[in-house]
Amino acid sequence: MKYGFIIDNRKCIGCHACTTACKSEHDVPVGVNRTYVKQVEKGEFPDTRRIFSVMRCNHCTDAPCVTICPVEALYTREDGIVDFDNNRCIGCKSCMQACPYDALYIDPDTHTAAKCNYCAHRVDVGREPACVSVCPEHAIIAGDMENPNTEISQLLARQQVKVRKPEKGTNPNLFYIDGDDASLIPEATEKVNAGLWNSQARGVGHFAKAAEKMMNTNDDIDLLQMTIDNEIETAYQKKTNENPNYIDVLSGKARRVYDTPEKGILWGWEVSAYVTAKAIAAGAFLIPFIAMLLGYDLSSTTKLWSVGISLFFLTLTGLFLVMDLDRPDRFLYVLLRPQWNSWLVKGGYTITIFGLLVTIWGAMTYFEIQTGETILIWVTAFFAVMLAIYTAFLFAQAKGRDFWQSPSLALHMLVHSIMAGAAIFTLVLLVLGTENWMSILGMVMIIALCVNLFTIITELTMTHPSASAHTVVNMITKGRYKKLFWFGVVIIGNVLPLVLLIALPSSTMLTIAAILILIGIYTTEKIWIEAPQRVPLA
Repeated sequence: MKYGFIIDNRKCIGCHACTTACKSEHDVPVGVNRTYVKQVEKGEFPDTRRIFSVMRCNHCTDAPCVTICPVEALYTREDGIVDFDNNRCIGCKSCMQACPYDALYIDPDTHTAAKCNYCAHRVDVGREPACVSVCPEHAIIAGDMENPNTEISQLLARQQVKVRKPEKGTNPNLFYIDGDDASLIPEATEKVNAGLWNSQARGVGHFAKAAEKMMNTNDDIDLLQMTIDNEIETAYQKKTNENPNYIDVLSGKARRVYDTPEKGILWGWEVSAYVTAKAIAAGAFLIPFIAMLLGYDLSSTTKLWSVGISLFFLTLTGLFLVMDLDRPDRFLYVLLRPQWNSWLVKGGYTITIFGLLVTIWGAMTYFEIQTGETILIWVTAFFAVMLAIYTAFLFAQAKGRDFWQSPSLALHMLVHSIMAGAAIFTLVLLVLGTENWMSILGMVMIIALCVNLFTIITELTMTHPSASAHTVVNMITKGRYKKLFWFGVVIIGNVLPLVLLIALPSSTMLTIAAILILIGIYTTEKIWIEAPQRVPLA
């Protein structure tokens, strides 16, 4: 048994009865939707038409939201329905980043994730989902796709169907008859300003706060504005000029006229700060470890500084991680109710084990216990590297964000940890004074900066397989982040410290370079985390 949906676009009239029925059945709050009807106008006057496409969870066979969820709040039932348990959800929003179809949202009442669950409570008692029952045109067909006697199975056998984003490899179980790429591909249309049907598309964020404001405001909206404004027209022309094959699937220009609200930046400054703090925590151990590998003797004072810095920034890492959760009271579920395929769980245990090992090393150093120290240091170094890079694998599980699928992201994270560790120990010099091994810091920073620049160039210039990733690169280098990237990341965070370290080597320049490097690391993480989230998924 395997349940699925067919949306028959030959019949859909865009009445929104399915949206209304879903909201009523599940008491869905204002500003968020489990299902909705996207409307796109296609063609040029007088040859135009409006396309209606019902959007919702695709109940994927290989659901990335299930894989990334750290607490098994999302799970696949035996009948193929992807359901959720909001009593387990911690509100980490990982599932929202993983879903390529923008099917999940954070419920503003419970602060937990929610989505279409195929009306599982109705299916269990032999009834159809509410949207199927209410559709006046029988444009939504649901049922067991593996039963040859069901209507959905017969339609799949004789009709040509489409799915959204088949390249993601999720094996979605939501199919469209007569589906149009102008509606199914998010990059095929630009969002427009306020119009007769699209005022909902102006963006409300994942808490739906703005929707509540719109209900209690008398602000004027030009309901007759039905033309694409100059800014959108210019953006469209720019894209077509850069890529002549841009949306060649369209027979004429298309634009959205009704859409779901955007959810905004789901992972904000807290995640950028968490990644930066994690890099410093790992680097504060790895730099002394590198010194020991090179044959330098470390004083007990240096070892204790390493332990203290690592534990301090590890605590900040956990703090920022908890701050980003919409249900911080359930944070311990990551450790107590783990779903082991999730890199958020593996990362949580990595943080815990690394913190424990560093604490043991600190205690051994303080009490001058040397037995087993070498083995302990090597094991701790392994977990330090894992601490540095595990976020790259977490981002890779976020299949909704193509830019994060870069194979060089793990190197990006590791190099940042080396840079951060060298920079933070340079600042420690102001307190400790120079020790014999501290002379290697400048060279480590020079090598790390060169590798970091190479990594950035690789991530931005490599062939990007999707329009989404290409859009993010343009956004970083030529769009809204270009000033922050070129000035904050390239010049302040990399080129200037490299020049200072090579051309003007001194303790003062070393300190200035260290501060610039830390600024550059945070700025890079901010851009790399934020920019991909600005690309619409639906």
